[in-house]
Amino acid sequence: SPRRINAIMNVMSLILAEASDRYKFTSPYYNIKPLRIPKSDVEPFTLAEVQRILDTVREDFRDYYTVRFFTGMRTGEVDGLKWKYVDFERRLILVRETVVLGDEEYTKTDGSQRDIQMSQLVFEALKRQQAATGKVSSFVFCNRLGKPLDHKNVTNRVWYPLLRHLGLKKRRPYQCRHTAATLWLAAGE
Repeated sequence: SPRRINAIMNVMSLILAEASDRYKFTSPYYNIKPLRIPKSDVEPFTLAEVQRILDTVREDFRDYYTVRFFTGMRTGEVDGLKWKYVDFERRLILVRETVVLGDEEYTKTDGSQRDIQMSQLVFEALKRQQAATGKVSSFVFCNRLGKPLDHKNVTNRVWYPLLRHLGLKKRRPYQCRHTAATLWLAAGE
């Protein structure tokens, strides 16, 4: 994909820039532009579609998708959410870490470090989840071994089959984040 090619070419440009500085020659990478990456469309779900999804999804994933749809958390943020970052007293979710390809990491940017106020719906979902996984894992949403969810596995085994079953257009799970933003705007936030 253009994104993958650009990532590889970026490393190559850095190597060539370093070499050209060190050995005093003009970098052959000069004037090579990155490939254009087509912008993906924002296709949020309607509130009625969200309700259908939550009513139909496997019970063990209902709270997971409730949190995704009503917090706007990124996939890695919700997959990497730990109980120590869930403050039930102040009703806050503290976004401090993320999981990328199974590895725990710092959030995408410094600005991604934020506190999310829990709505009653999210509060109740996290309380139910605490009863299910609170003593099993440090992760809020985890597999049977207590490890964070593998987003590709969840996407291919739960998300896409669910959308097909409901007759909804195939959309990436990231649209849950766009849906949250759209619902907040519609509510005057």
